[in-house]
Amino acid sequence: MPTSKSDAGLDAFRALATPTIANALDDIGFEGVMAGLRQIVPATRAVGRAVTVRHVVGARGDYQSADFKVGHMIDAAAPGTVIVVDMGGHAVSTWGGLATLAATVKGLGGLVVDGGVRDQEEMLQHRLPVFARHMTPLTGRTRLQLAELGGTIRCGGVRVRANDIVVADGSGVVVIPAEHAADVAAKATAYARDDAAAEALLRTGLSFRQAMAKFTRI
Repeated sequence: MPTSKSDAGLDAFRALATPTIANALDDIGFEGVMAGLRQIVPATRAVGRAVTVRHVVGARGDYQSADFKVGHMIDAAAPGTVIVVDMGGHAVSTWGGLATLAATVKGLGGLVVDGGVRDQEEMLQHRLPVFARHMTPLTGRTRLQLAELGGTIRCGGVRVRANDIVVADGSGVVVIPAEHAADVAAKATAYARDDAAAEALLRTGLSFRQAMAKFTRI
């Protein structure tokens, strides 16, 4: 698999906001907007192919420390890709400051976790785009077991497969099925052009009501 940084299939998405992409996902009938995840590091953006991870979560002591395997997650990800973790929404941390540093040094594109992360101050320092359901001090060691790498998971209520495209920004996280990427990119790019045209007209005095009638998906 090419790294996301050299992946031409991502080029159109680098300039598209998640709300614009969400409109295009509606058009193809794919529910690709994750629910309940938030941007941990302000003013960051992730665009990359998904590296999927599934954890099982238990109580403290249910698993061995060696089952944690954050290093395996980072090793499985090429530069520019986005690690997407299914933890079933549990408020337990699967990722912290040192993992953020390691991912930044490797050049990963970001992290999306339907569960918990910790060490926000270090994340702010390293500027890795991180999106998660919970910020918590609670360690995943002996509470988490890495169950699967590269499989089909659900994150924020959305199906995610390895090699699907993930885009995340201040508005949220969206997933574009790999086989629909070109169609979604074309539709979203057209909507972005409509947004730009509407903005120009609004600046000349067009009312917002008129703009809404002229451009039905702004």
